Amino acid sequence: MSTDCVGTYCNAGWGEVLTHMSPYGYGSFGIAFGLGLSVVGAAWGIWLTGSSLVGAAVKAPRIRSKNLISVIFCEATAIYGVIMAIVLVNMVKKPEDNAIENGSFKEGWDWGSMYYAGYGVFSAGLSVGLTNIASGISVGIAGSSCALADAQDPTLFVKILIVEIFASALGIFGIIVGIIQSNSCTFPVTFDGAADI
Repeated sequence: MSTDCVGTYCNAGWGEVLTHMSPYGYGSFGIAFGLGLSVVGAAWGIWLTGSSLVGAAVKAPRIRSKNLISVIFCEATAIYGVIMAIVLVNMVKKPEDNAIENGSFKEGWDWGSMYYAGYGVFSAGLSVGLTNIASGISVGIAGSSCALADAQDPTLFVKILIVEIFASALGIFGIIVGIIQSNSCTFPVTFDGAADI
């Protein structure tokens, strides 16, 4: 890892900040983005579905209970984010004591693998989070349409519910992509002294 910085704290510009940020920082940001954006997607979808459901239930109270499935589909996107956050946080490993000398990593530490793992966890979390925002919003819009259509014509409920299922599948695709991205992310924990700097 290069320690040549223009600024005192390696903060002279975005390039310097991003190239000198800890791989643990990248991994932690990825986990936070994956979980946080998934919850935002779920909340947004529930807001879209819930407002239409409550409004349509004024005209047709019978739709209240069966249209709650739309809210459950929205909540699933937050659960996908929680699952992926658990998977990713278990990938971030603390180095053993023999890897650190005088408060920093020993000469010859495997920085390449460490940065690869940090970037991988970051990209996996961001992929899951952004996919779940899209999934939550699309499920919310489809659920809103389902509630309004069901209030007008009960035969439309199952037809629109199928569209909602496909919108919810976007979140599952996102978690699969996140697992594939993070599959080879292994933070080095032991010092072998053979790595290139």
